Amino acid sequence: MTAISKQNNGGLGPAASLVMQHYQQQLRTRRIYTIISVVVFFIVLCASLKFANDANAGKFFDRLPYFFDFILNFVPNSPLEIIRAMFDLPSPYADGSLKYNYTADRVYLTDGFYIPHFFYQLAITINIALVSTIVGAALAFLLCFFASTNLIGSGVTRWFVRRVMEVMRAFPEIVIAGLLTAILSIGPIAAIIAITVHTIGALGKLFFEVVENADMKPEEGLRATGANWFERVRFAIVPQVMPNFVSYALLRAEINVRASTIIGAVGGGGIGEVFRLAIGRDHAAQTYAIIILLLISIIIIDQFSGWLRHRLTGQQSFEFGRGAA
Repeated sequence: MTAISKQNNGGLGPAASLVMQHYQQQLRTRRIYTIISVVVFFIVLCASLKFANDANAGKFFDRLPYFFDFILNFVPNSPLEIIRAMFDLPSPYADGSLKYNYTADRVYLTDGFYIPHFFYQLAITINIALVSTIVGAALAFLLCFFASTNLIGSGVTRWFVRRVMEVMRAFPEIVIAGLLTAILSIGPIAAIIAITVHTIGALGKLFFEVVENADMKPEEGLRATGANWFERVRFAIVPQVMPNFVSYALLRAEINVRASTIIGAVGGGGIGEVFRLAIGRDHAAQTYAIIILLLISIIIIDQFSGWLRHRLTGQQSFEFGRGAA
C-alpha cells in the first residue's frame, strides 16, 4: 500500500509530496500575480500615453509618422561643412551670416595659433565635470564615515549626515543649476556648484555603504591597542575601502561629463550651451560637428576611466563569476 502511494506521488514520500504541493501552489499564485501585474502595467502605460497625447494638444500620435522629418531636412550643404565647422575653417558657402562664419569664434593663443571654438567649449565642459567630481568626492569621503552605522552607530550624527546627503541628491543637477543661474547669473560657476552638490549626495551614499561592508576585525584590533576613532578609520577602514572609492569616483566623473553637457543648455556654459544655440539657429553643420565631438570625447573618457579603474582596483574585481562559468 505504501509503495502504491509513493508511485502515485511520483516516487516521493508523504513529507516530500506535501512540500511539492505547497511549491506548486506558490508557483500558481506567483503566475497569477505576474499576469495581474503585467495587465496593470499595460493599463497604466496606455493611460499615461493618453494623458501625454492630451497634454500635447492631441497631436502626439498624429505627428508620429513625421517623427524623422526634422532629421531628414536638417542636413548641411556638404559633409565637409561638418569638418570646417569643427575646426573653424573658412566655408565656401560664407554669405556674411553666422551660419557659415566658422572663423569668427576662434580662440587665439598666439597670433598664428588658435583653438577651435568647439574644442575650447568642450574643454570647459570637461573642466566643470572634473572640478565637480574632485570637490564632491573629497567632501563625500569626509562625510561617509560619519554616516556609517559600524563606525558611528545609530545616533543623531549618523541620522543628520544621511539626511543632508539625501537632500543633496534629491534634485537633479539641471534643477539646481537652473536655480543657481538665477542667483549667480549664467556661467560655469553655477554648473560646478550644482554638479558638486549632487555628487556629494550620490557618492556619499555609495561610500558609506562600502564602509558598512568593511571588515571590522582590523578596527577591533586597533581599538584594543588604544587607538582613537580617527586612527582606527585611517589605518583600519580607509585601506580597505579606497579601491572601491576610486572606482565609484571615476564612474561618477563619466556621469558628470554628461551632466555638465546637459547643464550647459540652461546657461551653465561649455559645449551644451553652444549646442543649444546651434540647433536653435538651424545651423546644421555646427550641430552635427558638436554631436560627433561629444560622441568621440565621451567614448574616450569612458574607455580611459574603465582602463584606470582596472589598474587601480585590480583585474580580479571585474572577473566575478567567470570562474564558475
